[in-house]
Amino acid sequence: MSIISPQAAKKEAATINYLNIASKNLLLIFTRNPELGKCKTRLAATVGDEAALDIYKFLLQHTATITKNINAAKQVWYSEEIWETDIWENKYFDKRLQQGSDLGVRMAQAFEAGFATGYERIIVIGSDMHDLNQQDIENAFDTLKNNDFVIGPAIDGGYYLLGMTRLEKALFQNKTWGTKTVYKDSLQNLENERIAILEAKNDVDIYEDIETIPAFKPFLKHLKK
Repeated sequence: MSIISPQAAKKEAATINYLNIASKNLLLIFTRNPELGKCKTRLAATVGDEAALDIYKFLLQHTATITKNINAAKQVWYSEEIWETDIWENKYFDKRLQQGSDLGVRMAQAFEAGFATGYERIIVIGSDMHDLNQQDIENAFDTLKNNDFVIGPAIDGGYYLLGMTRLEKALFQNKTWGTKTVYKDSLQNLENERIAILEAKNDVDIYEDIETIPAFKPFLKHLKK
């Protein structure tokens, strides 16, 4: 993979943002660079590092496919470094680099930058949701026309989607990220707000999340029954 600097990526994607800002919608896609031994580590504990990497690449491709035609500006926020040539086509996706001490800080920074640019409805998703489709995301943007916040709970106690029409910093503070308390704690931050709650969905973190889903069977053939 070739690497591009954050400054060059922003310049290259400027036209994309200008074309899409008219919709006032911004989609933030948080992703890890797909490298062996560095992604889906809890899943890898069961299926191995190579299978976990293949599964994550499969999920990344799914996310790129369902998001590229959404009527919104789209930003991919990389965990380690920005890759110029990968599945995230520069024609559709602006590329940014996550910065901050934890996930909350990094997401807050992305939302803050989006609102400062002029977007009015901003949604963040991860890149490990096989259970998510384009219509789900478009519907979430529509709900923000009549609500200030939208959240999609994950079955494991986290959330797979978070959207807002104004920055609420409390959502990104005092959370134990990656645990089953995140969704519950986030709802407490939004107790007196206009909020829409979406259908609960399954994200992919551990083997049990995928063991019965046909799409993942090709990646699991090496496992002993």
